Amino acid sequence: MPNPLTFHIFRHRLFPLRTILLFVMLTVLALPLGGLYFFRIYENELVQQTELELISQAAALSASYRQLIRIYAEQSLYGRYLPTLPPVNRSYEPIMPTLSLINPIQPPRLTAQPAELPIDKLAKKVGEYMTPIIFDTQHITLSGVRLLDINGTVIAGREELGLSLAHIPEVQQALHGHYASTIRQRISDEPPPSLYSLSRGTRIRVFVAFPVMENQHLQGVIYLSRTPNNIIRHLFEVKKVVLIASLCSLLLVILLVLLVSATISRPIRELIRQTERVKQGEQKLIEPLKNPVTYEIAQLSDSFASMSHALTERTDYIQRFATHVSHEFKTPLTSMQGALELLQDHSDMPSDQRQRFVNNLLADTQRLKQLVNRLLELARADVLEPSQQNSVLSDVIFALQNRYAERGLVLQYTDLPNHPLAIAPDALDIILSNLLENSLQHKANQLTLSAILHDSTLELHLHDNGTGVSAANRSKIFTPFFTTRRNNGGTGLGLEITISLLKTYGGSIALAESTEGALFVLTLPLANYKKNC
Repeated sequence: MPNPLTFHIFRHRLFPLRTILLFVMLTVLALPLGGLYFFRIYENELVQQTELELISQAAALSASYRQLIRIYAEQSLYGRYLPTLPPVNRSYEPIMPTLSLINPIQPPRLTAQPAELPIDKLAKKVGEYMTPIIFDTQHITLSGVRLLDINGTVIAGREELGLSLAHIPEVQQALHGHYASTIRQRISDEPPPSLYSLSRGTRIRVFVAFPVMENQHLQGVIYLSRTPNNIIRHLFEVKKVVLIASLCSLLLVILLVLLVSATISRPIRELIRQTERVKQGEQKLIEPLKNPVTYEIAQLSDSFASMSHALTERTDYIQRFATHVSHEFKTPLTSMQGALELLQDHSDMPSDQRQRFVNNLLADTQRLKQLVNRLLELARADVLEPSQQNSVLSDVIFALQNRYAERGLVLQYTDLPNHPLAIAPDALDIILSNLLENSLQHKANQLTLSAILHDSTLELHLHDNGTGVSAANRSKIFTPFFTTRRNNGGTGLGLEITISLLKTYGGSIALAESTEGALFVLTLPLANYKKNC
């Protein structure tokens, strides 16, 4: 019989099967979502990397721009004279990338407009000087570069020279002395690459407006732009890393398969192996699994073990029962056969002797009839399904009191509980009648009943004043066919029928110690407790 305590002790180590399946399904679902999230994060990193590179380029161009401003200003050329320039500010003022694909993508950049103000002569000279530098730089950085004067007019670049970009939002912010960046839609004259829909990097462009400040005075704006690296092309460049990530995903799937196998398949296969061994006779009982992992598998294992134990007990019971039945039938049948053979062989047998044999035959026939009737009662008790009827102890005992008073057995009781019992009235009547019959057979004329009410059961004591049960027979009275009144028609099945009925309704019976007579203790389930459970 599996020990319920074992299941209780290891219960905290078990997991519901639905939890494991939910974990597996969520993990499988998370794999493609995680891949998309990875693409999104990776593409966002490419955008920020592009912005950081543009910031670096703008910082270098801005330093060159300021140096040229200082040189030309000291020469008092081009209309702007800076008599005394304070020392250059050496404090560190890093600019960090702020762009993210989470933010809305702005429309394509507005076209340049005619400038309303003339180009600053000093800035124009600086632009002419830096134009070759810009062209050489673009061969490496592939960035779009525009140098703007303090009014937002383009003074250096491949296109839009002399036109104004002051109406563009990021340029406006830079003209006020603040760094600005944005992501805009890109209009490309090239066909989209394969797998275009997976990457936004091919249809967006990063714009950076970097103010050129000299001691808190605006000297111009560095306006840069570049398309971020295409994520598909970039992944191809780092294909080794992608391969490692794919292998890690494959390893995760394998681990999930092993998890399902360990938590579901392995315990079920172990149960199947045990049932096969039981079927082939290599194993008698199915043992509970040592590591069921999940609650459901543990319950299934416990149910299999309980069923196996119950079937084994039933098989043993049937074997013992068949042995007892064959013995009980064999004795009277042998006696009847002998008597009939004597009557047949001795036709001249005296009438009084013949009558004695006939009486023996009738007695054996009656005994067989009694055995058959009791066996039928036991069979009905064994297969009886518990009904939903309830009974009240005092009502059943009151009906028995009148019946047995006529046969010389007085029932005495006081204040029996009226709590309904979860047992049918007819079944309780049979159980008590068998015990009262035993009291009569052991020469009792008085039987005292008392009851103790517990939380879920009623404990009923039946104490008679008969000859009682001897010490040698106390361990045998619940054995089928055991009786001390075999010669008086006893079958030894009354208590067995009582046990079967009590077992059907969840009750039990025991023989308690008593200085006089016999004391039986019945445990009967209460009706309300059974319903509330």
